[in-house]
Amino acid sequence: MPAFVRRALIEKGLMEAYRLRPAYQQNDYLGWIARAKREETRQKRLEQMFNELRQGSIYMKMKWNPKSR
Repeated sequence: MPAFVRRALIEKGLMEAYRLRPAYQQNDYLGWIARAKREETRQKRLEQMFNELRQGSIYMKMKWNPKSR
């Protein structure tokens, strides 16, 4: 995980929400953010990930039903 993503997740209190996501979602988010060519796009994608982690039932703008543990 890039340091800037780790820092932001910790600062926003979202690290646990991130860790509770399946590995494929964690990897998708990181790859999607890393592939951004412009800083503006990278920030927009980070904010989308943060919003989806806060909501809990959204993944890449689609409804997602987390399995209960």
